[in-house]
Amino acid sequence: MTDRTARVRELNLYRQYFELVAAGAKTIEVRVKYPHLADLTAGDTIRFRIKGTDETCDVKVLRVTEYPDFEALLDGEGPTNVNPTATSDQQLANIRTIYGPEKEALGALAIKISRSEQPWA
Repeated sequence: MTDRTARVRELNLYRQYFELVAAGAKTIEVRVKYPHLADLTAGDTIRFRIKGTDETCDVKVLRVTEYPDFEALLDGEGPTNVNPTATSDQQLANIRTIYGPEKEALGALAIKISRSEQPWA
């Protein structure tokens, strides 16, 4: 048992990925290993928001796995878990459009998520 209190993190998400998360089809969220995500852990809640809107979707973090780069992440997690509507090559290109090489050099996080029907306390 731990004394750590689960937290709620707010993160922006593009509409196309938000809709996949909301539908429960996207179970792995990809992020750069930024310092503000270093302590993200199982049990936390992520509140995804479409930037510039009030649309949100809460998910529970099941695990966080670190990878050296996006290609290793897609190989390790399986591309259909990240985006079931695109091939691995398409996803890699899309992710690298969002995050340039200097960001990828920080490392990649695979965040296993589960759709929440109701917020956690």
